[in-house]
Amino acid sequence: MAMSTSGRIRALALVTGGGLLLSACSGAKVGETQQAAAGGGTACGTFNLAVNPWVGYEANAAVIAHVAEKNLGCKVVKKDLKEEVSWQGFATGEVDAVVENWAHDDLKKKYIDEQKVAVSAGPTGNKGVIGWFVPPWMAKKYPDITNWKNLNKYASLFKTSESEGKGQLLDGDPSFVTNDAALVKNLDLDYKVVYAGSETALITAFRQAEKQQTPLIGYFYDPQWFLSEVKLVKVDLPAYTKGCDADAAKVACDYPPYELDKIVSRRFADSGSPAYTLVKNFTWTNDDQNLVARYIAEDKLTPEEAAAKWVAANPDKVKAWLPAT
Repeated sequence: MAMSTSGRIRALALVTGGGLLLSACSGAKVGETQQAAAGGGTACGTFNLAVNPWVGYEANAAVIAHVAEKNLGCKVVKKDLKEEVSWQGFATGEVDAVVENWAHDDLKKKYIDEQKVAVSAGPTGNKGVIGWFVPPWMAKKYPDITNWKNLNKYASLFKTSESEGKGQLLDGDPSFVTNDAALVKNLDLDYKVVYAGSETALITAFRQAEKQQTPLIGYFYDPQWFLSEVKLVKVDLPAYTKGCDADAAKVACDYPPYELDKIVSRRFADSGSPAYTLVKNFTWTNDDQNLVARYIAEDKLTPEEAAAKWVAANPDKVKAWLPAT
């Protein structure tokens, strides 16, 4: 998920001494194999696929990996890495592709424009939305709560033991793209950002808030399979205009709309690998992604099982991604 068009990132790299320690969400480092799929043909060889820590991305990666293995004979190596860390692997060849990028203009400038070790592989077809949401029961009971100008009058509803006497604004993983602390400050809102810790914890909090009809306001995003279960209602922040988020400290506007895209290493793009053609051609819809993500998160299929199920039901879409024969 992106931080913002101004490019704050969801992942941090730890620089120690003279070397760069590439910390991953699961403790992996760039260069370590998280999952090496069996198989692998000479035409494709090894395909190093970054997997960033949210289930929508995992859905993209699972389907691309499945097709790469079954249709192209690739040996797919999945690497569980946070966003910025993934980009650091482009220069070394340890990461070939990032398959759901949320803006990150700063990273594009660094790795595409300046270092020239990465290139865009086009849109995923997914349209990204980040914002503040409340459970449906709250929007029904307090219809004006969806206007940010009314949030302070409801702040006391959201007090928790962690919010220091203010209203709690619940965020997810601290590495996710977020302007929320700046928004609270710059819009003069009587709230404190508290981190749930993960996408799963955020979903659990919203599910419980709707079921138990307890107050909750928090960060969320689409595409996300959970929105088909609980139709969260977005709070309208001051309208986004181009450049309103250019200064991270002064952001006082809503998140921009995101056209999610794919980023690959330049050496991968120039390699002639059929896996690059697959990544470049890959596009699908929010509904496609949410279905595969739901298979993984809710139906408890493995990513491989979820991908196989979707691919079997969508042969025409898959065919359009494959290299011409």
